[in-house]
This record gives sequence, C-alpha cells and structure tokens, in this order.
Amino acid sequence: MSEKEKDASELKEEQLNNHIDSAEEATTNTEESAENVADNKEFGEAEAEDPIEVLQKQVTEEKNKYLRLYAEFENFRKRSAKERIDLIGTASADVLKEMLPILDDFERAIDSNKTASDIESVKEGFELLHSKFGRLMKSKGIESIDPKDEMFDGELHEAIAQMPAQSEDQKGKIFDVVEKGYKLNDKIIRHPKVVVAS
Repeated sequence: MSEKEKDASELKEEQLNNHIDSAEEATTNTEESAENVADNKEFGEAEAEDPIEVLQKQVTEEKNKYLRLYAEFENFRKRSAKERIDLIGTASADVLKEMLPILDDFERAIDSNKTASDIESVKEGFELLHSKFGRLMKSKGIESIDPKDEMFDGELHEAIAQMPAQSEDQKGKIFDVVEKGYKLNDKIIRHPKVVVAS
C-alpha cells in the first residue's frame, strides 16, 4: 500500500470515527431529554395544563374583553345621543331667547295700533320689526332666497304654477315668487315657491 492510499485510508477512518462520536452524542442528548420530560411529568403534572383548558381560558378572557368593550361603546353611544339632543335643545333655546324681544315689540305694536290714527307710523313700526327680525335671522346664518327673473332649477326651486311667456327670452325663467325660500349656512331649508314662464 502506498503512502497516499495509507493517508486516504486513515482520513476515512478518522471521518468515520467522528461520525460515530457525533451519533453517540446525539443519542445521549436525546436520552437525557427524554429523562427530563419523564421527570417533569412525574414532578410537574399539576403544573402542566391541558391545552383545551388553556384555550377555554383564552376564549373566556377574549369574550370578557369583548363584552366590556361592547358595554363601553353602548354607553358612549347613549351618552353621545343624549349630548346631541341636549345640544339641539340648547341651540334652539338660544335662538328663541333672542326672539323674545321681537315678540315683546310685536305686542307693544299691537297695543299701540289699537289707538293709532297715523297709518304712516304703523307702517314704519312694522318695517322696524321686520328689519330687526331679519338681522336676527342673518346673525344665525339664515338668508332669504328671492330668485325672481332667474332660470328655473328643479333642485333649487319649487314650481307651483306656469304662465305663458311674453317673449322667447323669458321662457324657463321665474316669473313670480309666491313664497321666498331660505337657506341656513348655504343649505336650503325651504325651497322658494315660484311661478315659471313657459
């Protein structure tokens, strides 16, 4: 046998011995792990929990969390609805409170008109009341819509009658406004009732 073959044979034998040693170590480690597991079972059966019980506990905890969250949401929803109703009631109370002086002025005007002989002062009183009321409405964001001589738009106006147009350029235009419309902060709260030329 040559030197090279002898070295190759020794190398193979050494590698084979390394593999055998590794296998023996793995077997020893596996046996030790098995013994540890057996020891844990003997001494820790009370500590080890059944997976079904663990899952049931988790489900119960999640269910309780959900119920608490749902109850909190319901309370929040009810509280929000109550606050919104209170806010609407308070807002209308503020507007009505500001309208009371105008109501007082109307009552004084009625009493004064019983004995008034000057029609001009009665007219002037009504104009003052109207302008005072108009200023109050404007301060609250309410503006009137008077679309006379504008083109009719079904989304903005409510047609209650039609009249024959006197000329071609008047066709489709609003001939008369029977009842003014009103908008609150650019949102129409009452559409104007109009007569349209056709």
